[in-house]
Amino acid sequence: MTQQKKIAVILKGYPRLSETFIAQELLGLERAGFELTLISMRHPTDRKRHPVHDEIRAPVHYLPEYLYQEPLRVVRGLVRSSRLPGFRAAWRAFLKDLRRDLTPNRIRRFGQAAVLCAEWPEGADWLHAHFIHTPASVARYASLMNGTPWTCSAHAKDIWTSPDWELEGKLSDTRWTVTCNQTGFDRLRGLANGKNHVHLSYHGLDLDRFGPFAGAHSLRDGSDPEDPVTILSVGRAVDKKGYDILLQALALLPAGVCWRFVHIGGGPNLEALKALADRLALAGRITWHGALDQHDCLEAYRRSDLFALACRITADGDRDGLPNVLVEASSQKLACVSTDISGIPELLKDGENGFVVPPEDPKALAGAIERLIRDPALRTRLGEAAERRVRAEFDHHVGIRQLTALFENEWQVA
Repeated sequence: MTQQKKIAVILKGYPRLSETFIAQELLGLERAGFELTLISMRHPTDRKRHPVHDEIRAPVHYLPEYLYQEPLRVVRGLVRSSRLPGFRAAWRAFLKDLRRDLTPNRIRRFGQAAVLCAEWPEGADWLHAHFIHTPASVARYASLMNGTPWTCSAHAKDIWTSPDWELEGKLSDTRWTVTCNQTGFDRLRGLANGKNHVHLSYHGLDLDRFGPFAGAHSLRDGSDPEDPVTILSVGRAVDKKGYDILLQALALLPAGVCWRFVHIGGGPNLEALKALADRLALAGRITWHGALDQHDCLEAYRRSDLFALACRITADGDRDGLPNVLVEASSQKLACVSTDISGIPELLKDGENGFVVPPEDPKALAGAIERLIRDPALRTRLGEAAERRVRAEFDHHVGIRQLTALFENEWQVA
């Protein structure tokens, strides 16, 4: 590295079990020689941590989650930040945004930016936001206040639930933006007003943590009630994951097919999903584990027979990008079935290394799951092909090298 710089990384919350890909990237940047300070807009709510979180050395600085909770800190931040040369420009940008988005959330982001500038991490000379919605709003206002250049990693929900005017404004101000799937890249590139500074960079997987599975998945075929096929899914119980569709698909499986379903993940919809499972008479065949750490997830991938995730696009446009759990499951030779939205077809090719079905279609999903249940040889073929693809094309070191080059190119120019 030609010159070491200190990056302040703005995160919506830290640490989060559902954002392993971000923690993996932070550790990769540290190992590449970057000094980081993490700026979290929220305190953690998960009771567990992944091992990778304990390996990250960067200190964490928590902003006021809600401005009314720490009024003196916010007032002090506004007073101190008002002396910065760019405060008026940030204020004008904020007022322009507020006219279009008259919400407490918008006011909160400006207040958080002021506190960040007033409590600026010593030596930090770059801002990087993970997610182009609220973290990028804080980054943009702070950058305008104190002149620190900023960049952004955009992912999924943040791209598709943000209005065009907001994305255009942020893209015009970032030095560069990366995103992790082709559909998100196409949307952002189209809003960049001719600037060629949006880049596609897959998160990939830390293949050292997800080493090759030396064993073999079972040859169960769903014919033995004492030894049913295990269907696994890992993901938060939120609308875009489509767990209601998956449960409906399981209810459509023929009565003579023996299976059990294992879910790993927390989320606000969990109790509603359990109630749905009761109504569908599935409860006795389902295990709900709640949130687990990365090690426990790895063991679950290796114990299971197939993986299912019924991703969808919600009414407000929210959707996944390329769910990391599909990459993880594929790395362990686990045959996967999912839907053809966002970046999922960039990993899974239907019939080649997994099954891909339309979203919102329990019947099609049930058909794919039944095929995998009944045909262990097919599961083996698809799982092995999926693992080869992941190990050849989804190594996270590639993404870290891309980010390192982007940061270094900017600093050479500076």
